[in-house]
Amino acid sequence: MTEDASSPAAPDPKRRRDRRQGLLLLLLAGILTAAAMILIVWNQLTPSSAGLSTPTEFEVLPGWDANRTAAALSEAGLIRNARLFSLYLRLRDLDTRIGEGLYNLDPAMSAAEIAAALVAGGRPRTTRVVLPEGLRAGEVAARLAAAGLGELTDFLARIAEPNELRPQYLPPDSGLEGFLFPASYDIPTASTPDEILNLLTQRFAQVISSDVTEALSASGLTVHDWVTLGSIVQAEAGSTDEMPVIAGVFLNRLEIGMALQSDPTVAYGLNKGLPELDASAGDFEQDHPWNTYTRGGLPAGPIGNPGAEALMAVLAPQRENPDGRPYLYFIHGFDGGGPIFRPNISLADHNRDIGRYLRP
Repeated sequence: MTEDASSPAAPDPKRRRDRRQGLLLLLLAGILTAAAMILIVWNQLTPSSAGLSTPTEFEVLPGWDANRTAAALSEAGLIRNARLFSLYLRLRDLDTRIGEGLYNLDPAMSAAEIAAALVAGGRPRTTRVVLPEGLRAGEVAARLAAAGLGELTDFLARIAEPNELRPQYLPPDSGLEGFLFPASYDIPTASTPDEILNLLTQRFAQVISSDVTEALSASGLTVHDWVTLGSIVQAEAGSTDEMPVIAGVFLNRLEIGMALQSDPTVAYGLNKGLPELDASAGDFEQDHPWNTYTRGGLPAGPIGNPGAEALMAVLAPQRENPDGRPYLYFIHGFDGGGPIFRPNISLADHNRDIGRYLRP
């Protein structure tokens, strides 16, 4: 039978084969392109440095979003690509969970590790302030203000009127003098004056252990008395070795009703430094609540902020000489050009040592 001229021609096997090959090539090209893009992206999210670890302090400031954080990380050499890292944070829903603060990061960390660290939150930036033993409250305030942690007037006002910062063992009308514990502090720079002063008073509170409470109860001293006497011992002592004897002298005087006659208390009440005291100008006769020459007992309150050694000396004083007689006097003088500390049991011995070690 003759084939009908109007029937469709049979498909060309070669053309079909070429079409399939073309599709396969396009598919293969797409796969290779996608793989290449994935490889590039993956490479951009790997550690920016495969070499030695070089820890870097990195800070996220308040208000930074994912883009700003990623840009700063890139500038610091901690990531390879800021745009991809920012996208990674968004895809993982981490962009709104970045914490401000300081981080220890490393270019040897992957993007995932850096992101996890940022989400965990950083530590606050701090300012180190060293408060030596014996500083007056005004000097403490000045150091805190000089460190850029607040205004001097704000610190002075809160020290004088602590209100809710007042520890329970502080008398109602007393300020924080004596309770700003001397130590080295790493203070978050964003702290308020109240937070900083609370940090100092809480450090003091750590000194009051159960043993201290028992010792105070046995001595008959209140916490305020203890700190007041500790501040005098701190101001009078030339070294920690002298502190137990000095504490013993003052405790013995208190016990028999003898005036403490401590020069540093007079200087504090007149708002003078110890070298500024002038006997000829009547400084020792001018009556005020801290003059332990004109008034008996302890002064109105602490004259500085004592350290742990001075406070513990009050609780473990050396009150007697080797013969068991109570110490009532002491002097700091010079013997052969070197400093000397001399405690005594009687006024006669005290005057003898004044002539021997203080007068030409």
